[in-house]
Amino acid sequence: MSQLVWLVDRGAALVASPALYLAVLTGVLYNTEAFGVLHEAARRVHIELSVFAMLVTLLHAGVGVLDSWFVVSGQAPKPAYSLSYFAGGVGVGAGALLLLIVAVLGFTDPGRFSRPWGPRVVHAFAYGGFAFGTIHAAAVGTDVVGFVRPVVVPSLVFLLYVLLLRLLVLRGDTAPDAAAQ
Repeated sequence: MSQLVWLVDRGAALVASPALYLAVLTGVLYNTEAFGVLHEAARRVHIELSVFAMLVTLLHAGVGVLDSWFVVSGQAPKPAYSLSYFAGGVGVGAGALLLLIVAVLGFTDPGRFSRPWGPRVVHAFAYGGFAFGTIHAAAVGTDVVGFVRPVVVPSLVFLLYVLLLRLLVLRGDTAPDAAAQ
Protein backbone atom coordinates (compact mmCIF):
# COMPACT_ATOMS: atom_id res chain seq x y z
CA MET A 1 0.00 0.00 0.00
CA SER A 2 2.77 2.45 0.88
CA GLN A 3 4.33 1.98 -2.58
CA LEU A 4 1.07 2.90 -4.31
CA VAL A 5 0.71 5.96 -2.08
CA TRP A 6 4.30 6.93 -2.87
CA LEU A 7 3.68 6.63 -6.63
CA VAL A 8 0.44 8.65 -6.53
CA ASP A 9 2.07 11.28 -4.32
CA ARG A 10 5.09 11.69 -6.60
CA GLY A 11 2.97 11.52 -9.74
CA ALA A 12 0.68 14.27 -8.48
CA ALA A 13 3.71 16.37 -7.51
CA LEU A 14 5.31 15.89 -10.92
CA VAL A 15 2.10 17.12 -12.58
CA ALA A 16 1.38 19.89 -10.05
CA SER A 17 4.77 21.58 -10.31
CA PRO A 18 4.71 22.37 -14.06
CA ALA A 19 0.98 23.14 -13.86
CA LEU A 20 1.63 25.71 -11.13
CA TYR A 21 4.51 27.13 -13.17
CA LEU A 22 2.28 27.52 -16.23
CA ALA A 23 -0.47 29.04 -14.08
CA VAL A 24 1.98 31.68 -12.84
CA LEU A 25 3.37 32.33 -16.33
CA THR A 26 -0.07 32.68 -17.93
CA GLY A 27 -1.11 34.87 -15.00
CA VAL A 28 1.75 37.26 -15.70
CA LEU A 29 0.72 37.45 -19.36
CA TYR A 30 -3.03 37.61 -18.59
CA ASN A 31 -3.34 41.36 -17.92
CA THR A 32 -0.60 42.72 -20.16
CA GLU A 33 -1.97 43.48 -23.62
CA ALA A 34 1.48 44.41 -24.88
CA PHE A 35 2.38 40.71 -25.01
CA GLY A 36 0.01 40.35 -27.97
CA VAL A 37 -0.73 36.76 -28.96
CA LEU A 38 0.71 35.46 -25.68
CA HIS A 39 -1.71 37.73 -23.81
CA GLU A 40 -4.64 36.36 -25.81
CA ALA A 41 -3.56 32.76 -25.25
CA ALA A 42 -3.12 33.40 -21.53
CA ARG A 43 -6.61 34.89 -21.27
CA ARG A 44 -8.02 31.68 -22.77
CA VAL A 45 -6.27 29.22 -20.44
CA HIS A 46 -5.13 30.92 -17.21
CA ILE A 47 -8.15 30.31 -14.98
CA GLU A 48 -8.73 26.73 -16.11
CA LEU A 49 -5.03 25.95 -15.82
CA SER A 50 -4.93 27.47 -12.34
CA VAL A 51 -7.93 25.40 -11.22
CA PHE A 52 -6.30 22.23 -12.60
CA ALA A 53 -3.00 23.08 -10.89
CA MET A 54 -4.76 23.66 -7.58
CA LEU A 55 -6.71 20.40 -7.79
CA VAL A 56 -3.57 18.38 -8.51
CA THR A 57 -1.78 20.25 -5.72
CA LEU A 58 -4.59 19.32 -3.32
CA LEU A 59 -4.29 15.69 -4.43
CA HIS A 60 -0.54 15.82 -3.80
CA ALA A 61 -1.09 17.37 -0.37
CA GLY A 62 -3.71 14.83 0.69
CA VAL A 63 -1.76 11.81 -0.50
CA GLY A 64 1.46 13.43 0.74
CA VAL A 65 0.13 13.51 4.30
CA LEU A 66 -0.53 9.78 4.10
CA ASP A 67 2.88 9.18 2.51
CA SER A 68 4.56 11.23 5.26
CA TRP A 69 2.73 9.21 7.88
CA PHE A 70 4.03 6.00 6.33
CA VAL A 71 7.59 7.35 6.46
CA VAL A 72 7.35 8.61 10.05
CA SER A 73 5.66 5.42 11.29
CA GLY A 74 8.28 3.21 9.62
CA GLN A 75 5.87 1.60 7.15
CA ALA A 76 7.82 3.11 4.25
CA PRO A 77 11.58 3.51 3.84
CA LYS A 78 13.11 6.65 5.25
CA PRO A 79 14.40 9.18 2.71
CA ALA A 80 18.11 9.51 1.98
CA TYR A 81 18.22 12.55 4.27
CA SER A 82 17.37 13.03 7.95
CA LEU A 83 13.82 12.97 9.28
CA SER A 84 14.22 16.52 10.61
CA TYR A 85 15.08 17.70 7.08
CA PHE A 86 12.10 15.70 5.81
CA ALA A 87 9.82 17.37 8.38
CA GLY A 88 11.15 20.79 7.36
CA GLY A 89 10.42 20.03 3.72
CA VAL A 90 6.92 18.88 4.56
CA GLY A 91 6.45 22.09 6.57
CA VAL A 92 7.52 24.24 3.61
CA GLY A 93 5.08 22.30 1.42
CA ALA A 94 2.31 22.91 3.97
CA GLY A 95 3.15 26.62 3.91
CA ALA A 96 2.92 26.61 0.11
CA LEU A 97 -0.46 24.91 0.28
CA LEU A 98 -1.74 27.37 2.88
CA LEU A 99 -0.72 30.38 0.77
CA LEU A 100 -2.33 28.88 -2.34
CA ILE A 101 -5.56 28.14 -0.48
CA VAL A 102 -5.71 31.70 0.84
CA ALA A 103 -5.15 32.97 -2.72
CA VAL A 104 -7.96 30.76 -4.03
CA LEU A 105 -10.34 31.88 -1.27
CA GLY A 106 -9.42 35.51 -1.92
CA PHE A 107 -10.11 35.05 -5.63
CA THR A 108 -13.37 33.13 -5.35
CA ASP A 109 -14.83 35.19 -2.49
CA PRO A 110 -13.00 38.49 -1.92
CA GLY A 111 -15.63 39.54 0.67
CA ARG A 112 -14.60 36.57 2.85
CA PHE A 113 -11.95 38.67 4.58
CA SER A 114 -12.51 41.83 6.61
CA ARG A 115 -11.31 44.03 3.74
CA PRO A 116 -12.09 42.82 0.21
CA TRP A 117 -8.86 41.86 -1.48
CA GLY A 118 -7.89 43.08 -4.88
CA PRO A 119 -6.03 41.09 -7.51
CA ARG A 120 -2.62 42.28 -6.28
CA VAL A 121 -3.08 40.84 -2.78
CA VAL A 122 -4.54 37.59 -4.09
CA HIS A 123 -1.72 37.15 -6.58
CA ALA A 124 0.91 38.02 -3.97
CA PHE A 125 -0.33 35.01 -1.99
CA ALA A 126 -0.31 32.89 -5.15
CA TYR A 127 3.29 33.94 -5.97
CA GLY A 128 4.30 33.21 -2.39
CA GLY A 129 2.69 29.77 -2.61
CA PHE A 130 4.49 29.08 -5.88
CA ALA A 131 7.82 30.18 -4.36
CA PHE A 132 7.34 27.97 -1.30
CA GLY A 133 6.21 25.09 -3.54
CA THR A 134 9.35 25.44 -5.65
CA ILE A 135 11.52 25.42 -2.53
CA HIS A 136 9.60 22.37 -1.30
CA ALA A 137 10.17 20.54 -4.59
CA ALA A 138 13.86 21.37 -4.70
CA ALA A 139 14.40 20.50 -1.02
CA VAL A 140 12.55 17.21 -0.64
CA GLY A 141 11.63 16.31 -4.20
CA THR A 142 14.29 13.68 -4.69
CA ASP A 143 12.56 12.79 -7.95
CA VAL A 144 13.50 16.11 -9.54
CA VAL A 145 17.10 16.49 -8.38
CA GLY A 146 18.37 15.80 -11.90
CA PHE A 147 16.05 18.48 -13.32
CA VAL A 148 17.08 21.31 -11.00
CA ARG A 149 19.99 22.70 -13.01
CA PRO A 150 18.90 21.96 -16.60
CA VAL A 151 15.15 22.62 -16.24
CA VAL A 152 14.05 24.26 -12.98
CA VAL A 153 16.68 27.01 -12.80
CA PRO A 154 16.28 28.17 -16.44
CA SER A 155 12.48 28.01 -16.08
CA LEU A 156 12.58 30.24 -13.01
CA VAL A 157 15.01 32.64 -14.70
CA PHE A 158 12.63 32.88 -17.66
CA LEU A 159 9.71 33.53 -15.33
CA LEU A 160 11.64 36.32 -13.59
CA TYR A 161 12.52 37.76 -17.00
CA VAL A 162 8.84 37.85 -18.01
CA LEU A 163 7.90 39.41 -14.66
CA LEU A 164 10.55 42.12 -15.08
CA LEU A 165 9.52 42.70 -18.68
CA ARG A 166 5.89 43.06 -17.55
CA LEU A 167 6.99 45.57 -14.91
CA LEU A 168 8.85 47.61 -17.53
CA VAL A 169 5.85 47.51 -19.87
CA LEU A 170 3.46 48.60 -17.12
CA ARG A 171 5.79 51.45 -16.18
CA GLY A 172 5.82 52.49 -19.84
CA ASP A 173 9.60 52.16 -20.22
CA THR A 174 9.46 49.71 -23.11
CA ALA A 175 7.31 47.39 -25.13
CA PRO A 176 8.05 43.64 -25.31
CA ASP A 177 9.08 43.94 -28.98
CA ALA A 178 11.57 46.71 -28.21
CA ALA A 179 13.06 44.79 -25.26
CA ALA A 180 13.59 41.68 -27.37
CA GLN A 181 15.65 43.52 -29.98
